[in-house]
Amino acid sequence: MSELCPSILSADFNRLGEQLKILEHEGIRVLHIDVMDGIFVPSISFGMPVIRSIRKESGLFFDVHLMVTDPIRYIREFAECGADSITVHLEACSDTGAAIRAIHDAGVKAGISIKPKTPAEEVRPYIRDVEMVLVMTVEPGFGGQKYDETCTAKIRRVREIESEEGASVHVQVDGGINDDTVKTVVEAGADWLVAGSAVFHGDLKENADHLRALMRAAGA
Repeated sequence: MSELCPSILSADFNRLGEQLKILEHEGIRVLHIDVMDGIFVPSISFGMPVIRSIRKESGLFFDVHLMVTDPIRYIREFAECGADSITVHLEACSDTGAAIRAIHDAGVKAGISIKPKTPAEEVRPYIRDVEMVLVMTVEPGFGGQKYDETCTAKIRRVREIESEEGASVHVQVDGGINDDTVKTVVEAGADWLVAGSAVFHGDLKENADHLRALMRAAGA
């Protein structure tokens, strides 16, 4: 099933609880949570205390995207504070297979992510072991960047690898998702679309409804 996954990286943290309630009321099911350590990516975002706090008030599916070095160190803690799914970067793992096993051992769904310059073929060894592949369509670490058009072919290639390997995964995209790019990524094969500023900047309800309408029109 296709999902719009609002990213709280662009939320108003002074009104975060209120905004999450609006999203839930509008039928949003998945919340994308970007965790950044200032090492794997230049920016620093937030961690376990924020997730634990909003978990008490929200029934959304927490899709936690770890943009951190050696993420296996933190998997158990993120699961315990409320993650429903944990995505790790291939580029950040010393042993990607071990990280995936640790995620599943913690009782949550597993995803793997690749940066724009990482070839799609890098996901092949793991695609049957995860529930999701996240294709970053901007360089990770900053919101509001423009969609990297070279990533469209990579989305298609991930779907081809999925078929070749007899796997079944969600293909998520994150970066530059807006009115101009929804159709492109959906037609390429993405079914989970992360959007930050396109959801949270302006009228939250109208933005969420509008983006989901574009997704449906594109066939998602």
